[in-house]
Amino acid sequence: MIASVDDLHVTLRGNPVLRGVSLSVRPGEILGLVGESGSGKSMLALSLLGLLPPDAHPQVTGTVEVAGVDMVHGSAAAHRAVRRRELGVIFQDPMTSLNPTMRIGRQITEVTRDRAQAVQLLEHVGVADAALRLRVYPHELSGGLRQRVMTAIAVAGRPSLIIADEPTTALDVTVQAQVLKLLRDLRDEYGCSVLFITHDLAVAAQITDRIGVMYAGRLAELGPTRDLLTAPAHPYTAGLLRSRLSLSTPRDRDLPTLQAEAGSRGSGCAYHPRCPLAVDRCAEEQPPLTGSDHQKSCWRDISDMPAGNSAPDPGGHGAAAEGEPVVKLRDIRCDFKVRNGWRRAGTLKALDGVDLDVAPGEAVSIVGESGSGKSTLLRVIAGLIKPTAGTREVTGGTQMVFQDAGSSLTPWLTIGELLRERVLKLGRAEQDDRIEKALTAIGLPITVATARPRQLSGGQRQRVALARATIVPPAVLLCDEPTSALDASLAASVLNLIRKLRGDLGMAVVFVTHDLAVARLMGDRIVVMTGGRVVETGAADDLVSRPQAEYTRTLLAAVPEITS
Repeated sequence: MIASVDDLHVTLRGNPVLRGVSLSVRPGEILGLVGESGSGKSMLALSLLGLLPPDAHPQVTGTVEVAGVDMVHGSAAAHRAVRRRELGVIFQDPMTSLNPTMRIGRQITEVTRDRAQAVQLLEHVGVADAALRLRVYPHELSGGLRQRVMTAIAVAGRPSLIIADEPTTALDVTVQAQVLKLLRDLRDEYGCSVLFITHDLAVAAQITDRIGVMYAGRLAELGPTRDLLTAPAHPYTAGLLRSRLSLSTPRDRDLPTLQAEAGSRGSGCAYHPRCPLAVDRCAEEQPPLTGSDHQKSCWRDISDMPAGNSAPDPGGHGAAAEGEPVVKLRDIRCDFKVRNGWRRAGTLKALDGVDLDVAPGEAVSIVGESGSGKSTLLRVIAGLIKPTAGTREVTGGTQMVFQDAGSSLTPWLTIGELLRERVLKLGRAEQDDRIEKALTAIGLPITVATARPRQLSGGQRQRVALARATIVPPAVLLCDEPTSALDASLAASVLNLIRKLRGDLGMAVVFVTHDLAVARLMGDRIVVMTGGRVVETGAADDLVSRPQAEYTRTLLAAVPEITS
């Protein structure tokens, strides 16, 4: 085995994060780890790397071995030697892993010690103009190119095991498909193993040989990819699969979601407070991981699983109304002065003659790759960017919800104070009433008003961002990738909430995404952009089923799906 973990328990600051994990990574295999945020996936990866955070005072029992070296109790020198010779790592955000003050070439040659080999590596991972790219800094590359550079560094030492921790989460579907193919090709060429961490089962389906499903620091299920995805043995796996959005998801129903996380898990199965199959034994005894090739940690038979909690749309999530458009854009152009690495300053055409109308109450999805102009267009609608040319007319107010709610909520204010800022013109009693109604509308208790953003989960913070945007209902709600970094069930709950708020408040929604499955669900119409221009627009179902533009067909082909 390239790596093995046996009965690993890890406690950080007194909180257990791994609870008896046992698994192995076989030579030449791609093993996937999936699960919601906080399930322990990344902590298991850090344990394999020998990089548990020392300031968290880790307490560790059990064994972790990589290439025969103890990565828990071995010496720091031994750990460094293993990381240098046997391990490569690709993190989710390459900007936090690449040194922003060093050129790309220097960062690669720290491993290769040879410039020609550095160029060869960049060419191998699909970076065009590789010799010239050695001279640029990380911030001068796109997200996809930075991830390719990270991959080149990871394989430079010909490692036995590459640990890829959410390497495609923030990427477009087309770039994501390229990175997945790249990892498969590297495995086939070098014979290395890959531990691939993701929260998306469909992404895991594209690349892995086996999948381990983690929940609350334990393995809930472990088995061959096809078996696990077509015949899940654990109710948690089945719930994740049902929560996942696809191009065939019914648009007239709410998305199925997992039951909300319970406050206390007790001494039995950690999943039992959320599990539709739970019985008394589940609350009292932790089930072991049993089975041979396909293992599960559950007392119950999955065949007893009830249908998902998807409910019919009660009267619709909103519909476009007659009348003048609330957004009217004509021939919008946005040019930015940029410096492209070694080249002199030039002009970037972020938007190049865009026309867009949004009717009252209508939902319009804008889809395209990074750099297509989606977010720039959204900021023009919001009035945050003044276009270089063209006309903009917006009737009524706009509010924006961003991808990262954590960075858009003032960290030192309570949730109540954040919401109160939007209704300061009202009397105190009416302010309190608006805050309570806003929290109720997003499914959070009034007690959340006294909490600060850091005390909430990612999904709760995104709900608070929606409450702040709609406590005074805008004419147009602008959503910039609000679910792209969320787990499947959390993303489903946020999408359901946006659709409900649209119907309840009668507002128009402009929803930016790089995922056509999400665009189809959220929009009455879809607008497809590339290179700052609109290449196709049409009714959601029509555009997905009968795309006219080649670029739209490329986006559709890149959407990861789970096939039987």
